[in-house]
Amino acid sequence: MKRICVLVSGGGTNLQAILEAQTSGIIKSGRVVLVISNRKAAYALERAKTAGIESKVINRLKCGSREAFESALANAIEAAHADLIVLAGFMEILSPAFTRRFERRIINIHPSLIPSFCGEGFYGLKVHEAALARGVKLSGATVHYVNEIPDGGEILCQKAVEVLDGDTPETLQLRIMKQAEWIILPETIEKLCREGTQEETI
Repeated sequence: MKRICVLVSGGGTNLQAILEAQTSGIIKSGRVVLVISNRKAAYALERAKTAGIESKVINRLKCGSREAFESALANAIEAAHADLIVLAGFMEILSPAFTRRFERRIINIHPSLIPSFCGEGFYGLKVHEAALARGVKLSGATVHYVNEIPDGGEILCQKAVEVLDGDTPETLQLRIMKQAEWIILPETIEKLCREGTQEETI
């Protein structure tokens, strides 16, 4: 059973999708053992508490520097013996040193079909605002490995979602969550956990 650490900053809807996927059996080769937020007020922490999962708050400003912040983050992850790190709405750009330390062990969910509307500055509603301004007919979500380039790691899974006439950033965001993010993130987590377990038993 692989050990999963989820990094969050906000409401934790993707965290909730992961937890529900564990309950339903979609994720059966791994378990969330730790939730870390960089914001004390993140509702995702309440979701972790309700599920009986250990949680921590590690704030960059309180740490005093990015180096201290990432050191505290890495120490917490390693203390939990996490095999897989999932960024689920984590509003921090991680340094090349950090991503190299956990190479091919960090994944992220991004609310567009990469390489469209991605990279530094594209997060949350900003992604959907840009998609609507461009007039695209399809958007969606992407799960990818995290490397030193924001949204630049190897793509693991994508799912397209139709953009409808009259969409607002909010309605498009919700449709992409329901029809793509909450589906492909748990499925990708299970695939990685299962493949990792198989590799170790060979």
